[in-house]
Amino acid sequence: MNRIKKGDEVVVIAGKDKGRRGAVLRVLDDERVVVENVNMAKRHVRPNPNAGVTGGIVEKEMPLHISNVMLFNPVTKKGDRVGFRTLEDGRRVRFFRSSKEVVDV
Repeated sequence: MNRIKKGDEVVVIAGKDKGRRGAVLRVLDDERVVVENVNMAKRHVRPNPNAGVTGGIVEKEMPLHISNVMLFNPVTKKGDRVGFRTLEDGRRVRFFRSSKEVVDV
């Protein structure tokens, strides 16, 4: 079980986009995440009429290392560390370390 999942709201804590917030679009298997509108790069795309792709310069999100993002806590309005806890019914859930509040319900 990962500390950060697809769809989570995260805050970037290091790098050129430090302080920016966004939702996780996907988690790559090599400990990297893609966050919407963060770490944008310009990609020069060649036109492909067969696939209906027009050429030009396209901006796209590039992956960040998972250690450079922190899960956003809506109560404190800051990034927060995440831990794991097993509930009475046997489910394993994530919780915020600062407030001990469960992330997954």
